Amino acid sequence: MTRLTAALLLLLALVAASAASAQTVRYFPVPTGSGPHDVAPAPDGTVWYTAQRTGELGRLDPSSGRTEHIALGRGSAPHGVIVGPDGAAWVTDSGLNAIVRVDPKSKAVRLFALPAGTPYVNMNTAAFDRNGVLWWTGQSGYYGSVEPATGEARVWPAPRGRGPYGIAATPQGEIYYVSLAGSHLARIDAASGAATVIEPPTPNQGARRVWSDSKGRLWISEWLSGQLSVYDPATKRWRQWKPAERSRMYAVFVDDRDIVWLTEWESNAIVRFDPASERFQSFPSDRPGAQVRQILGRPGEMWGAESGTDRLVVVITR
Repeated sequence: MTRLTAALLLLLALVAASAASAQTVRYFPVPTGSGPHDVAPAPDGTVWYTAQRTGELGRLDPSSGRTEHIALGRGSAPHGVIVGPDGAAWVTDSGLNAIVRVDPKSKAVRLFALPAGTPYVNMNTAAFDRNGVLWWTGQSGYYGSVEPATGEARVWPAPRGRGPYGIAATPQGEIYYVSLAGSHLARIDAASGAATVIEPPTPNQGARRVWSDSKGRLWISEWLSGQLSVYDPATKRWRQWKPAERSRMYAVFVDDRDIVWLTEWESNAIVRFDPASERFQSFPSDRPGAQVRQILGRPGEMWGAESGTDRLVVVITR
């Protein structure tokens, strides 16, 4: 090894160490008893979160630490929240058995009810396709769509019944969901609504959440196996990693640099995975029983909801 090569390697190591040390964690308390479940950072710098136990949608201003809650309706039990193409907060409400839209300016609440006669679907998570149609999952064994422009709602029974949980769109606008109880990945044909099951190589892995990277590969957090898996639709190949002998992966998100983030309950931590180095980095909570469920990010920030401590958490990466 030449001196120049050694110097370059040392410089790269120092840069990597500096980047790692630059990542800091901050916590924001929300009203006691909220039970924050999912989070969604908004373009204006605020952060939406579902206050599942109180039937409200919360909003945090990180600059001041202030929160406000918006009531969603009697019987509400909001599960997921995302920011739609229109800039509004879109909520999957398992208590109301409906999709809920909250306007960021007027705070007006609009319900998109499922078709008459639809059974309880235990609504979970949502994602928008390339045409601006919202797709959702229901753990009771259903998935469906809502057309925001017309309000039309459609429902399909899942091909293997109970279990649809996490859902995500690829950069090409394709929609995939994972089934926790069914332990599989599925692709939804947006035109017909039909779902095609894609079988992972690990049986009974408990696929819980899914997210796409910039190349359209699907990253999956496996609750029962404790693995992080990735499926490439182009090659139809799978790969798996595990941070520790005992792990329980709840949520997954891929940031704008294609770094994979997870929530891991055994170590009570948010975990960073670099696909290039295939290395995990852990950010444990400073309180026991954090129970971080969903995570979503925006450039330089990775947000999660500590449902066990009534706090939001952010890992600042830049």
